[in-house]
Amino acid sequence: MSARYVVVLNPTSEPDEIGYTVNVPSLPGCITEGNTVEDALENAREAIALYIEALRSTGETLPNGDEIVTSVEVAASSPEKPPSS
Repeated sequence: MSARYVVVLNPTSEPDEIGYTVNVPSLPGCITEGNTVEDALENAREAIALYIEALRSTGETLPNGDEIVTSVEVAASSPEKPPSS
């Protein structure tokens, strides 16, 4: 049996580091990282499998991973100009 979970990759915010942090929204606390997108996704697969294994071992219900993923567009506002004197 397989399941599909949404993962969110964020580039590392440290200027001297290269890599990605991965968060799995439907599995609270399931976070990993990788040096490349491919590494990060492989690590996410491993982390998800371990998370699910831990839930099963304690008899907890498995999240179904049925999030709706979309994006919204927001108009960029221009910075306010200081008042003229």
